[in-house]
Amino acid sequence: MTATYAPFLDAASTTFEVPAPAPLLGRRVRAAVWRATKPLLAILAFLAVWETAPRLGLVDKVFLPPFSDVATRFVELIANGQLWEHLSASLSRALLGFAIAVATAVPLGIAIAWYRPVAEFLNPILELFRNTAALALLPVFILILGIGETSKVALVLYASAFPILLNTITGVRTVDPLLIKSARSLGLPPIRLFQKVILPAAVPSIFTGLRMAAASSVLVLIAAEMVGAKAGLGYLITAAQLNFQIPDMYAGIIAIALVGLVFNTILQSIERRLSRWRVTS
Repeated sequence: MTATYAPFLDAASTTFEVPAPAPLLGRRVRAAVWRATKPLLAILAFLAVWETAPRLGLVDKVFLPPFSDVATRFVELIANGQLWEHLSASLSRALLGFAIAVATAVPLGIAIAWYRPVAEFLNPILELFRNTAALALLPVFILILGIGETSKVALVLYASAFPILLNTITGVRTVDPLLIKSARSLGLPPIRLFQKVILPAAVPSIFTGLRMAAASSVLVLIAAEMVGAKAGLGYLITAAQLNFQIPDMYAGIIAIALVGLVFNTILQSIERRLSRWRVTS
């Protein structure tokens, strides 16, 4: 009897096995740890090359100090308050220009993408200026607005507006038409249609533009601060180069890289919170 019904018992027992095997869990943990540490390993390898290349004489130590010397100077600039003074000046300009760009480019992009008369009226001027680099207009901004804060904020606004604007237009125009038809068939008014369907569907494209604009705003601002400024990370780098304070120059470059990394991380976290409705594979 035991031999007769053993296959049925085995089949039933395998049906109700719920716990995952321990080796499978171990592989998943190792894979998660590897995904988390892989970027860190790349950064550590880069810093190791930076540290050893000057000490081995592969590059001139005067022009590329070891990373430990730059890191020491970076900490000293933080301790004496110089780095924060320049960083706060750059951040205030970049954030102000970026915020104005977001407040103007996102609604304008939605209007251009959704209303044909607006697009037909503004497309010629947009095509003209979108192909004009922001730094090429830096002398114009300085001549018209002076070398003060206004010209720098305006330059950041100009450099940030077009990535946000173009990606907003793309995001709204590529919304699935079936979603729009379904929402309209349910009787949603235009405002609710934008709120519940179009904007959520366009969020990934809009945030792609925001991340591109954040990077552009920082880079353009640094270039503007190198030309005419008395404070800011661009001024710090230029002054350190002119005074041959090479570790200070690299410390300013590291500060710029960290600012860009923080900007991108913040925008990615906001995008994830606004895109929770999306189905991830």
